[in-house]
Amino acid sequence: MCGITGWVSFHRDARTQAPVIEAMTATLTPRGPDATGLWLGEHAAIGHRRLAVIDLEGGTQPMTDRPERPDIVLSHSGEIYNHHRLRTELRGRGHAFRTRSDTEVILRAYAEWGEAVADHLDGMFAFAIWDERAQRLVLVRDRLGVKPLFWSAVDGGLAFASEPKALFAHPGIRPRVDADGLREAYSLLFNTGPTVWSGIREVEPGGVLVLDRDGIREHRYWRLEAEHHTDDRDTTVERVRELVGAAARGQLEADVPLCSLLSGGIDSTVLTALLADELRLREGPEARFRSYAVDYSDQAERFTGDVLRTGHDTPYATEAGAFIGTDHSTVVLDPRALLDPEHRKAVVVARDSPIGVGDMDTSLYLLFGEIRRHSTVALSGEAADEVFGGYPWFHSPKALAAGTFPWLLVTGDEAAMPLNPELNLRIGEFRDDTYRDALAAVPHLDGESPAEHRQREMQYMSLTRWLRQLLHRKDRLSMAQGLEVRVPYCDHRLVEYAFSTPWALKSFDGREKSLLRAAGTGLAPDSVLHRPKNHYPATHHPDYNRGLQNMARDALANEQVRALADETRVKPCLDTPPERLEWGHRLRLERVVDLALWLDHHRPELAL
Repeated sequence: MCGITGWVSFHRDARTQAPVIEAMTATLTPRGPDATGLWLGEHAAIGHRRLAVIDLEGGTQPMTDRPERPDIVLSHSGEIYNHHRLRTELRGRGHAFRTRSDTEVILRAYAEWGEAVADHLDGMFAFAIWDERAQRLVLVRDRLGVKPLFWSAVDGGLAFASEPKALFAHPGIRPRVDADGLREAYSLLFNTGPTVWSGIREVEPGGVLVLDRDGIREHRYWRLEAEHHTDDRDTTVERVRELVGAAARGQLEADVPLCSLLSGGIDSTVLTALLADELRLREGPEARFRSYAVDYSDQAERFTGDVLRTGHDTPYATEAGAFIGTDHSTVVLDPRALLDPEHRKAVVVARDSPIGVGDMDTSLYLLFGEIRRHSTVALSGEAADEVFGGYPWFHSPKALAAGTFPWLLVTGDEAAMPLNPELNLRIGEFRDDTYRDALAAVPHLDGESPAEHRQREMQYMSLTRWLRQLLHRKDRLSMAQGLEVRVPYCDHRLVEYAFSTPWALKSFDGREKSLLRAAGTGLAPDSVLHRPKNHYPATHHPDYNRGLQNMARDALANEQVRALADETRVKPCLDTPPERLEWGHRLRLERVVDLALWLDHHRPELAL
């Protein structure tokens, strides 16, 4: 998986700047606990922190095309799932290999195809290539944006990194937040490109950024497009099963222990079943795949349904593990442990952002820490809801008729921390303008019915915006624990096929995720196949609510927090009896606490 960083400047000699690249690389140590590497040239400095997963001995980075006077230098984060096939093809084109690593396949592929290298790669990846011959930096990000990649202009060039914190270790970049950044963070629109940090941007998913002496240019090598779908229902179901199976099998390779995240929902259960079957095929009928679920010590007695959760996950996860035959474990967390200030701080530091989901982030971070004791790679069912239409907003007439992003009906002003009206951020106008731009970007087919047209919009926004923040969350919290999480439902061929499938096929049985349910027949117990959508669990313990209220009171003692937050809308949440605190109002308190931790750790300059 790893963390990458570096910079290029045509105005100074990078060889004299070793302490800078060392400091930038050191900030990414949790992403790559196994090794560190640096490369310095006249105009480029490249750093790498490695989490060793494939070719433990040979995959060290930064990797060069030759040991002495290299022409190509590569720093890569992620996994290339088709590296075996590409290796064979490149050997046929005359390329020789020194290692078994997928990283070297990228290196040789760039030598063969140049900036078009990404067209040939399947996987999750973010990488930087310094081309010494052309004096050119090439930054590339995977199609769905699974792996993060940030950049910022510096004198004579630009700096890049897997996380903003690495950029802040460069002397030319400071953590600065302006009004635009606050709008990006708290509008909950999940734009690609801009960030909460002034002057720091993301390379677009499916994007390439090139820097040379002529300046910076960006282009997209992949976009989600609408295609005519001609398969009937049975063929479509079979094709979905083939694509999901191929994605799962292709992501099972590693030279370290693997496992799955098994929540007891249809997404993770179908995926885990496919992985377990493939493992038995490769290693014999006695092979057992490991799976993990998370729970809270109070959940069985205190579970309370809310707008996002319809039932207690653990019984379903346990049943699914037994049905599939996994070596299943449930990590049980004490709700009070979620209040630990060190855990909360670690999460905010990992995110480099004040925006999260409170206890659900902290519990995920702790879950990943427990999993990392036994496994280095975990496979997740993330993105199936976006791909197959699993969210309530796909099926709600109110959401379909709303002239805004559908998730704002759930996570909008009632759940988001309200900002001080004196800041005059005009978030409502920003949301309206962004929504119009988002609709204009949606691809459509001629002759679509109004209903199909609207569902296409909902799917596109879910895949290109809502999914973005979920992938960020999973990457940051897993990598903070040195755990690689793979997401087979983000396979671009599956995404493309499902996006072009008419809505009538996606909902042919009148329920969410009809295609996945049909494709998963026989892979999961009926109780899981027909279970309603359930979101990631949250604790319901009054002691947690009480502790959160106390933490929020302490946060409001911070002058900067009071300057940013609307106290008049936060204080009523502090006075609610803990056992009656609703989910949306609790999330408001979570964001006040996170804001205080973020300000304390990052100490950003506020240019408002």
